[in-house]
Amino acid sequence: MKKSYWILFLFIIVKFVLQYSIISPEYELHRDEYLHLDQGQHLAWGYLSVPPVNSWLAWWINMLGNSVFWVKFFPALLGTMTIIVVWLIVEELRGSLFAKTLAAIGILLSVLLRVNMLFQPTSMEIFLWVSLYYVLIKYFNSLQPKWIYTAAVIFGLGFLNKYNIAFSVIGLIPALLLTKQRRIFMSLHLYWAGLLVLLIISPNLFWQYKNQFPMIHHMKELSEKQLVNVDRLDFLKSQILFFIGSFIVIAAGWVSLIFYKPFSKFKFFLWSYLITIALFLFFKAKDYYAIGVYPVYIAFGSVFLENLFDKGWKKLLRPVCILIPVLLFLPLYHVTFPNKSAEYIIGHQEEYRKFGLLRWEDGKDHALPQDFADMQGWKELAQKVDKQYSELSKSGNTMVLCDNYGQTGAINYYSKIGVKAMSFHADYINWIDLSKKYKNVIRVKDASEAPKELNESGSFFEVAELKDSITNPYAREKGTAIFSLQGAKIDINKRIQDEITEVKNEWK
Repeated sequence: MKKSYWILFLFIIVKFVLQYSIISPEYELHRDEYLHLDQGQHLAWGYLSVPPVNSWLAWWINMLGNSVFWVKFFPALLGTMTIIVVWLIVEELRGSLFAKTLAAIGILLSVLLRVNMLFQPTSMEIFLWVSLYYVLIKYFNSLQPKWIYTAAVIFGLGFLNKYNIAFSVIGLIPALLLTKQRRIFMSLHLYWAGLLVLLIISPNLFWQYKNQFPMIHHMKELSEKQLVNVDRLDFLKSQILFFIGSFIVIAAGWVSLIFYKPFSKFKFFLWSYLITIALFLFFKAKDYYAIGVYPVYIAFGSVFLENLFDKGWKKLLRPVCILIPVLLFLPLYHVTFPNKSAEYIIGHQEEYRKFGLLRWEDGKDHALPQDFADMQGWKELAQKVDKQYSELSKSGNTMVLCDNYGQTGAINYYSKIGVKAMSFHADYINWIDLSKKYKNVIRVKDASEAPKELNESGSFFEVAELKDSITNPYAREKGTAIFSLQGAKIDINKRIQDEITEVKNEWK
């Protein structure tokens, strides 16, 4: 084993230790994680909001016991693999140990620590995006066709993980056409590789077709409810903060693609960055969509700085380059991760506000960062639903019907008595179980909708009562109500089926 690989192994260990230590025990799993975990119990070639790859990891988590340890393991592993790929990029660019170390620190002490703390498709997306760039570098260094086919497999897998990776290719095509590397379009292998991509992604495309392209409905809903609140200036600010400790290295990477002769064949990477970011700005994309773009420039910049500071007194600047990411990361460590109690955050609002961390997707500032508030109150909800279910199910089959996927997935994950909640929201609409004849309903309603529930549903049941609610003051779901609806006067199953049909008709 090369001596440098022992250093890489040390980075791997540090990465895992950090990922398991940046979340305070008072925080629970995140809203999105519950949905992704439930997808692993309903394997398919597609879902309403995402393609299938993340559900395959969720299936493994379920096989391994579904504990929090394994939920956190896979995103940490993917983050570690991202460091390894960047290390390999530096190696391919002829960088030595200093460049590898600088690049690894840049990836380790970055926004990836935050991304890799949650079980979502984003960790896999970034890893595959960086891997695609690595394979392109390998191809243009060797011109061996096998790397074109490898890129096709990576892109196909990336498409099956998250459609966002399409922006990488949309940015690369015109970038290549603007440089001498346009000759790749003369290679027949590129078009065979394109067919390979179509073969890999075809099961998901067929699933989309069979289900009336729910991705379009999801994108429309995302655009109307979330992306409309995206501020383009905030997007650009976030790009700096994501890799603040390595921003100088990234900038050096851009400069190297213009002036550093050994990198002349890779100039298309600079055009690719500009085009991709322009596209994200045009579509008002969420800031984290662009994270996968940056690691390759950290690799280029690290090699460039290594060669720039290779003689005489300039070598003294190398330790400074290593130290800067550490020093700039330390203040962010205290505010960007859920390693402080909710009480502390509320008592130090300005520390979080100046980094824009209190801004939610509704465009407004709140007491806690949105992700942190989305990690509170779920166990309380599951415990209270369990209590009502135990009482109500004695008088007949009881359905637990929730308003959103967070409520539904959290109950399914934390329930001690095996409650399987249902919802018309997100993918749960396809998993509603009508094999039983339901007599009772436990209705979990969003706080804003709760006051209307008894008037809307009470007349359909013999007994309708508000039983409990989420009281955790720090939870985004604070006030979410739990209603007990007992003794149905109507056919619940038919009413649910009619509602499913109505919702799906809206997609069309």
